[in-house]
Amino acid sequence: MIKKKVHLYYPYFYPMPLPKKVLSRKDEITADFLRLFDQYVDDLLHQRATVRFHTSHFAAMLFIHPIHLTNTIKLTTGKSPCEIMEERLLEEAQKMLRQTEMSVADISYKLAYGEPTNFIKFYKSMTGTTPLRYRKALKIAALV
Repeated sequence: MIKKKVHLYYPYFYPMPLPKKVLSRKDEITADFLRLFDQYVDDLLHQRATVRFHTSHFAAMLFIHPIHLTNTIKLTTGKSPCEIMEERLLEEAQKMLRQTEMSVADISYKLAYGEPTNFIKFYKSMTGTTPLRYRKALKIAALV
C-alpha cells in the first residue's frame, strides 16, 4: 500500500490576510480621534469646554476601549494619543504667548488647567523653559 503525504491546512498556523475593512478601520479610528480632538481644542479656545479630556474620554466617544484607541493611534501615527494631545496644546499655548498679551494664568485656564502651576510644569517639561521666559525671549528677539 502506498501512503500519500497529506498536508492539513490549519488556518491558525498560517497568517491569514486581514480583510480590507479591518485594515481601513485603524485609519477610520485615527481620523475620528483627530477630528474629535480638533473640535475639543476649538471648544477650549472658544470657552465651550472647561474640562481637560483624556484618552479615555475620546475612546468613550468612539465607543472603543482606551487601550484599543492608544494602540491604534500608535500604529497609524507613531505617537500615542497623549503625545498628540500634548503637542497640540503646547502649540496653542505658544501661539497665545506669541500673539496675545494674555497672562500665563489666563492661558492656563483657557486650556483647562485648574492651576497655572500645573500648566507651567507641563510647559517646562515639554520645552525646557517656562512660558514667561519663552515670551520674554520672543520680545528680545523681536528687538534685535
